[in-house]
Amino acid sequence: MSPARPSAPLSPRLLALALGLLAPAVAQADPRDSPAHPGESINVMNQLARHGLHDQHDERWSIYGQFTWISSFKLPFQAQYSNLNGTPDSLRTDFEHSFTGTLSLYAGLRLWPGAELYVAPEVITSQPLSGLTGLGGTIQNFELQKQGSVVPTPYLSRVYLRQTIRLGGAVTERGADAMQLGAHVDARRVVITVGNFSVLDLFDRNAYAGDLRRQFFNMAFLTHSAFDFAADARGYTWGAVVELYFDRWAVRVGHAIVPVNPNQLALDFRFWEHFGEQLELEHSHSIGGLPGAVRVLAYRNQEVMGRFDDALAALAANPAHNAASCTAFSYGSPNATAPDLCWARRPNVKTGVGINLEQSLGHGLGVFARAMYSDGGSEVYSYTSADRSFSVGALARGALWHRPFDYAGIGFGAGFISASHAEYLRRGGVDGFVGDGNLTAAVESAFETFYGVHLASSIWLSGDYQFIANPGFNAARGPVHVLGARLHAEF
Repeated sequence: MSPARPSAPLSPRLLALALGLLAPAVAQADPRDSPAHPGESINVMNQLARHGLHDQHDERWSIYGQFTWISSFKLPFQAQYSNLNGTPDSLRTDFEHSFTGTLSLYAGLRLWPGAELYVAPEVITSQPLSGLTGLGGTIQNFELQKQGSVVPTPYLSRVYLRQTIRLGGAVTERGADAMQLGAHVDARRVVITVGNFSVLDLFDRNAYAGDLRRQFFNMAFLTHSAFDFAADARGYTWGAVVELYFDRWAVRVGHAIVPVNPNQLALDFRFWEHFGEQLELEHSHSIGGLPGAVRVLAYRNQEVMGRFDDALAALAANPAHNAASCTAFSYGSPNATAPDLCWARRPNVKTGVGINLEQSLGHGLGVFARAMYSDGGSEVYSYTSADRSFSVGALARGALWHRPFDYAGIGFGAGFISASHAEYLRRGGVDGFVGDGNLTAAVESAFETFYGVHLASSIWLSGDYQFIANPGFNAARGPVHVLGARLHAEF
């Protein structure tokens, strides 16, 4: 990468350009080809670039922001039972309203050749369905956090340093975006990232299912539902990732810390004792001149976690070792006849492997598919309750129907649980998200379709419908219908 040129001095026009974001405007730039970017944001950075005040092809700094509000409306549904024998994690059967609101700022600064510092403060307010219980791998809103609150909560989502080491090869342009300075980079390079980030910032990327603030709503399309990646209750961690790019190939290795207790906010900073590791191999390709990619991802977590078989064995050996009598960390079940993972937690290893596919079909249309198999013997520690997962879908931008900044998608996601996980739930146990007191084991699945309308400038309004079958992997409950709406603005 060549050294960045200093930006030209800012003029008084900056204030006028920033104020202009508040007024409706017709987008002036051609939409990007990828449906992941339904239209170029008319924000300060782009306005400065158009007026010659900022070089987005070789940036020294950048500032972006976003605001997203998502509302979900769950319609009443039928169930043979709920919260049987006091087990508390069923999805409520009555009408419910859930929402999230997030406001994020993203700042990037080049420190020296190849070195970039990124910082991202964020504020969130949220109200989940049923206390964020009752759905395993198909939680209807990906923004929901395990310890969220309706009170707006500020936090620092990311602060990390990235160093790029040039190895030669063809020079390509890396586009400017939030958390990515625009630059020219070698096709062969090493990239080292150290700090506080989301594992999903770097692993399991997908152009058509990954940026859910502009794409799908359901968590089944954010990543593999069975990918129990290292993260606190908000989805972030501290760690290091090394990436090697070699023309069309890339390999990345990551090591990050995990929570002290499952699905909780406090992280365990014993970096080499309890951790999550990821290894991903990526190959980009072109079919008929249309871009695509294949990614194979494996993970290995070493954590203090309970195995389902061990929890069942503990109850069988001593009925006093039940959910109601837990003395260590638990999810608060008062069911005195049920097993509980609190009696089985000890250092264990959890592994999984998955594949991620994306392919452009041209004219702004793209398709994706993901599938992952995790070992299924241990509890969910940081993500969803699914032990195996599959998703497939398509995303399109509105150029196909003469609305170039609109976008639409359709997808299907499914989550599966192991035999030992199913038996644990059938006996009345709970994990981080599900537990009805009994179980008729079935595949939990979600069908989703949405449409996003470009309103003005960089503002979109989306409508969404989700059909969720067998909530909590339980055929005795559901199906569930969820209607959603999302307002998303970039600045």
